[in-house]
Amino acid sequence: MESLGSSIRSAARATFSAYRTVPVRWRLAGGSAALTFVILAAFAVLVGVFTSNQLRSQFANQVRGAADQLWGELQPLRIKANGELNCEQQVGLSDYVAAEHAQIRIIDAGSGFVYCTQDDVRIRGSAKPAPVSPPFPVPTHSGTFQELGYLVAVPRRLAVKPSGSAWVLYARPLSELDHTLARVQLFLLLGVIGGTVLALLAGLATAQRAIRPIVELTEASREIERTRDPRRHIPLPQADDEVAELARTLEGMLQSLDEARAGTEAMLARQREFVADASHELRTPLTSVLASLELLAEELDGEQADTAQAALRSARRMRRLVGDLLLLARADARRAQPRRPTQLGDVLTDAAAEIGAVAAEHELEIEPGPVLVSGAQDELHQMTLNLLENAVKHTPPGTRVHALTSRLGDDAVLVVEDDGPGVPPELAGRVFERFVRGGRDGGRGSGLGLSIVRAVAQSHGGSVRLERRPDGPGARFVVTLPAADPTASPPPREPDYTSTTTGSTIGRRRSRS
Repeated sequence: MESLGSSIRSAARATFSAYRTVPVRWRLAGGSAALTFVILAAFAVLVGVFTSNQLRSQFANQVRGAADQLWGELQPLRIKANGELNCEQQVGLSDYVAAEHAQIRIIDAGSGFVYCTQDDVRIRGSAKPAPVSPPFPVPTHSGTFQELGYLVAVPRRLAVKPSGSAWVLYARPLSELDHTLARVQLFLLLGVIGGTVLALLAGLATAQRAIRPIVELTEASREIERTRDPRRHIPLPQADDEVAELARTLEGMLQSLDEARAGTEAMLARQREFVADASHELRTPLTSVLASLELLAEELDGEQADTAQAALRSARRMRRLVGDLLLLARADARRAQPRRPTQLGDVLTDAAAEIGAVAAEHELEIEPGPVLVSGAQDELHQMTLNLLENAVKHTPPGTRVHALTSRLGDDAVLVVEDDGPGVPPELAGRVFERFVRGGRDGGRGSGLGLSIVRAVAQSHGGSVRLERRPDGPGARFVVTLPAADPTASPPPREPDYTSTTTGSTIGRRRSRS
């Protein structure tokens, strides 16, 4: 019993779980159809029982009425009991038989002769059984009337000459009544099924119209999710019901989120402005400190000179970090630097010359193809320099670093690749995030180099991506920028820069007066 109860509970839980997975409109329509089915089925059962009783009662009354009418017509004939009943011609028994497919038996109570009609033919019995009286079996070819499915009226006594009596039996087949009842039951069944189907369809249509406001709320929410704009309004239903209450709640929530986002964006904007201004203001004292440390490093000797050189290196690193923060702060604050036509190939040449001393142990190769872009030259230089430094710092000595610029359709392309170990798979999706370091530089980097590359590329309407080299291991960074009109005139190169090439290394130095 316990196992049976457990099985029943498990089946009930499974059924309930399956029911909860059905869509709401189907649940509403199914419930409506089930209720309609129960009502129609109960009504059909009641109508079927009542109709069956009525039809059977009417059929029995018709059989009794026909038997009474037959007896009434036979009664005044005074049929002779001589074995020859001639009532066929006088009464016309075939009329009683043909109309309703009835059967008539006239039984002589004294001699036992049976005279019958079957299939509109009068047949005389040949045997002479003993005298009979009701109740008595009614002989047929294959059994009694009841066995053959007939309804028999109450036997009627008929007087015969010279003295004696006979019995008149009248029977009609029940097959016609059964057919009528079967048709009634079929119509009731079709009515129940049809009503249930119509209720299901009507329930679906009604449920569809009922949940239409919810569908509109879903579509509006999906559009807000796509645009990330909480200022969009939620459609409010006209009816003041639960759906309208839900819409008003969502509208209030979106307004609160919009206000919170506006406050957060305002705070972040103030922070970006502060960082940008602070970074800009830090450059002036750092420049003064660097100038003083350079002067001290030239004037001092011995340990004092070494100390000054160490301080000078730290100050230069700090200036570099402040410059990176200033560039990122400007990008976050959307402070665009003045743009002008710039040869991207010249930018690559200058960046390679600047990093030449650091890349002395690497095979640095550049292909500065002529391609013009509209941008801030300092930011493009910083982007290119960061890519080259990233390739040099994160690869072992002797690694080949190759960089090129070219034009591809309407885009300018800058490619920096190396044949080193490549970017670890766990960092491949995060290399352009801020303060992400791979560890191969010994922790010396700030983790801002590639994030600056992405910021500069995006601020110039372009993008940057990391690819795997098709011909072996290594990393391949591809920067795509919108190419400028080639008829535009690029500015002249700065006269105080000189580029020299020694082997595979390009050096760059600033001329002094």
